[in-house]
Amino acid sequence: SYVYLRGEFWQIAKFLDEKIAELEKAGLLGDKLFGTEYSLRLHTHLGAGAYICGEETALLESVEGNRGQPRLRPPFPAVYGLFGKPTVINNVETLANVPGIIANGSAWFRELGTEKSPGVKIFSLSGCVNKPGNYELPLGTTFRELIFNYGGGLPEGRTIKAIMPAGASSSLITADDKALDTPMDYESVAAIGSTLGSASVIVLDDSVNIAWMVNKTVQFFKHESCGKCTPCREGTYWMGHITDRIVKGQGSKEDIDLLNTVAHNMQGKCLCALGEFSTMAVVTGIEQFRADFEKLQRS
Repeated sequence: SYVYLRGEFWQIAKFLDEKIAELEKAGLLGDKLFGTEYSLRLHTHLGAGAYICGEETALLESVEGNRGQPRLRPPFPAVYGLFGKPTVINNVETLANVPGIIANGSAWFRELGTEKSPGVKIFSLSGCVNKPGNYELPLGTTFRELIFNYGGGLPEGRTIKAIMPAGASSSLITADDKALDTPMDYESVAAIGSTLGSASVIVLDDSVNIAWMVNKTVQFFKHESCGKCTPCREGTYWMGHITDRIVKGQGSKEDIDLLNTVAHNMQGKCLCALGEFSTMAVVTGIEQFRADFEKLQRS
């Protein structure tokens, strides 16, 4: 088994290697465990820092020593995965829930969260809040509770403008009362037009120009695109080029419309979700906050 980490997390890998060595010394990992024929070795594997390797098949390519690029599917990893073998891939947050479920039972786990989204989630709160951080809370906790009860609210004199529930990978939602009182579970967030995803909640206040934020988001995806498929490679380049022009005050109404067209043309055509994610803030930013884009266009 492999624990895959981004290249920047070498300190965590060192810590894990020490713990793995302790487990091997205690006879909990290694060959012929507990007097059986079952053997299990656990290895840490550092990538090179590519965001795309969060995609499961790009991750497999990276572990095999190849460039981190998504594979065509099918076949899926459960059929043809690491080194051509059937492979199970789980996020560490998923696996962290397993000991509690084994110890206390599934009914205990389902008492947490909501009926359709049981359990807890680590909500990574950032942006324009007084107490950014990671908060482990039951799924179904509202945005208002996270931002104001745990995140300490906004800086004095500021009002909340928008929320990105899954960080750069999600659609922007206008932070009205309906949105703030929405339970943070997968079904409820989808119902208001966004996605919970990794729950990397970014809060934007009234000092933030949404066009500026969209540019930052697009530039990130442009940098992280693996370049394998044309829609993502060319689409993120052109969205980055256009948003740069807009935030520098050199854009026009036609540029805003062109940006919207490029984003829509990318949707449903990319090899993996990264290209699709890169369009989310663009489309919803123009749809809900077009005035912010027009405010920056050249006169």
